[in-house]
Amino acid sequence: MVKTILKELNGQMDKTLSVLKDEFMTIRAGKANPSILNKVTIEYYGTETPINQMAGISAPEPRMIVVQPYDATMIPEIEKAIMMADLGLNPSNDGKLIRLAIPMLTEERRRDLTKIVKKSGENAKVALRNERRQANDKLKKMHKDSELTDDDIRSAEKDVQDLIDKHVKIVDEMIEAKEKDILAV
Repeated sequence: MVKTILKELNGQMDKTLSVLKDEFMTIRAGKANPSILNKVTIEYYGTETPINQMAGISAPEPRMIVVQPYDATMIPEIEKAIMMADLGLNPSNDGKLIRLAIPMLTEERRRDLTKIVKKSGENAKVALRNERRQANDKLKKMHKDSELTDDDIRSAEKDVQDLIDKHVKIVDEMIEAKEKDILAV
């Protein structure tokens, strides 16, 4: 039973890391990365549709993203959605595709982005701690119901703490790597 709780906890913590990684992918670091458009949606036939389902998105150059809509009539809507997403990008189109020039980041913008990265990292750590608390609550309930001995619960709580320490270290490494990426000129 303890192994099941630890396995569930590890899975939940891995999901938290995955969410953080996805969030970091949407923060632009001065170079063209098609994933910065992942959160942009457009109303298409009454449904909010992600841009990456309506167009091919590529980065043919280090400072250029090209969006090629499957339906050319949607170009104005896609342009509008990109501008409304507040990504700091100005789309330009030639009637067939949209080009997004990625500007150099200013020092101030880089600092703002590192603050966003740290905040996202802290939110991930809070989520990890909540998952630890839930696992410890399950273990304490098992101890209260006499399913675990005193030694077993101490050992299990130590295993839970080791798991969270490992995952928090990974979060710290992810934050550091993303900050380096942002601050690199």
